[in-house]
Amino acid sequence: MVSQEQRRRQLAREKFLRQQQRRTSARRKARMRNSVIASVLGVVVIGSLALYTTGVLKGDDKKANASADVTPSASSASKAPDPCHKPAAGSVKKLSWKKEPAMSIDTSAKYTMKLATTCGEIDVAMKPAAAPHTVNSFDFLAGKGYFDHTKCHRLTTNNIYVLQCGDPTATGSGDPGYKLPDENLKDKSLKGNTYPTGTVAMANAGPNTGGSQFFLVYKDSPLPPNYAPFGTMDAAGLKVLGKIAAAGENTGGGDGAPNATVVIDKATVTKS
Repeated sequence: MVSQEQRRRQLAREKFLRQQQRRTSARRKARMRNSVIASVLGVVVIGSLALYTTGVLKGDDKKANASADVTPSASSASKAPDPCHKPAAGSVKKLSWKKEPAMSIDTSAKYTMKLATTCGEIDVAMKPAAAPHTVNSFDFLAGKGYFDHTKCHRLTTNNIYVLQCGDPTATGSGDPGYKLPDENLKDKSLKGNTYPTGTVAMANAGPNTGGSQFFLVYKDSPLPPNYAPFGTMDAAGLKVLGKIAAAGENTGGGDGAPNATVVIDKATVTKS
């Protein structure tokens, strides 16, 4: 007989997977819509083109993202004081590549990813031997400044406890243009379909679809082992996550954009 706790964890996993599916569906619809728009633009006059691209298209994109990320029935929560500082001067780079970068890391060495955020520094001890493609990709992207000035766009505070980052568009649909293979899904830390506190893992839209988005677990979270774990945070990083989580998210439903101004001012990966 299934216990109440097992049922709660099952429902949490199913909710998370439904959210991932909605995001995938929204991205597909957006791509289809944009391809239709592209075919129409060739015969539209210049004045109409300007109106279309500056108004209607942006509005449609916001609606698509809202349908993927926000529960319609969720009421807005009263915001707690923002615990974070203003972002550093600068803007997100628009970068994309067709292929995964060539392997350049030493899988026998130690690598640390430092996220200098507006809320404090988060250090991630990476796992190059267990997740070489993932760590190599982060080393490459950080070196290109891909993560600099990007917002952490998603915070979950109900049953699943993660902060999601790594999307330059801050919509949940951004990626570096290439996909990564799933790695380290049999990590010994993933016991009982749970990602333990301190885990850093890849977000995805299905098998072998990892890009640049990742999530940081600030409390044990019931999830199936489908998301490549590639690092762990230290106590200082978890303290930073704690104050971000305490500020809540913007829907009041347990899944939305963080109320805290969480921006990665600078991301670096160092070898030791």
